Order: sequence, then C-alpha cells, then structure tokens
Amino acid sequence: MPSIGNQLHVIINGKAIHLEDGDYNEENWGIGFEYDFIKKPEANWIPLIVGSTFKDSNDDVSNYLGGGIKRRFHFGDNSGGIHLDFGLAGFVMTRKDYHDNSPFLGALPFFSLGTKNIAINATYIPDITPKDVPLLYFQLMIKIPEF
Repeated sequence: MPSIGNQLHVIINGKAIHLEDGDYNEENWGIGFEYDFIKKPEANWIPLIVGSTFKDSNDDVSNYLGGGIKRRFHFGDNSGGIHLDFGLAGFVMTRKDYHDNSPFLGALPFFSLGTKNIAINATYIPDITPKDVPLLYFQLMIKIPEF
C-alpha cells in the first residue's frame, strides 16, 4: 500500500461533563493541534504530539503540550474508513488554580472515533490534584488538508 504520510490536525476544544454537582464551566472552548506520525494506511500503533490552549472548568486559560501513542482499530477501508483509537498521552500543563500556572506533569488515557478527516476525541479525567471533580472531556479533531 502507498504511504499516506504524517497528518496534522486542528483540535477544537469544547465540552466537559463534570460528574459531580458544582458551578463549573462546561464550555471549554479553545484550539490546539495533533500531529500523527503515520507511515502507512494500515498502521496500528501511531505516535503523536499534541498541544492546546482552552478555558478550563474555572473559566481560566489552561495550556498543555505533550506526546503519546495510540492503537488504531480499522473498520472498513484503512485509508479513509472509520477507526477507533485508544491511547495514552503524557503532557506538561499549566493551570491558574494549581501553583499559579507553574508547569506540572500529567498523563491521561484517551479514545477517538472518526475517519481520516474528522474525529471526536474523549478522555476521562479522574478526581486528582489539581482538580477535585472527575469529568469527561471532548474535542473535535479535523485534518488539515495537504497542499
């Protein structure tokens, strides 16, 4: 099969669902990127780099930059059909409510469902410092066309 090359995506942050009652911002708008290192269409393991800035649960700006790997499961045509990804991303993040925006390290599992052009990313963030409420977090990922 021909090589499909690496892929750059724009990430649109947008929705958090807090799993406990409270006065939290659930409209986590922001923008970011994901760069997937794909060498062939049938790739099962895909390394990636991610970064984003967004409004967090307290209406403050949060930022992260990191990398990880995801395992892709293809359904139908490998070059453009539906796929499901499960992965783990490690990152450096800043939050105003945690050490006044000093960087800290984290890692989270995630999954993604979509096609080569568009997908929904989701992660579960447990009740750990610097947060006190578990939540589900969703992003829209759109492939940037190649020119």
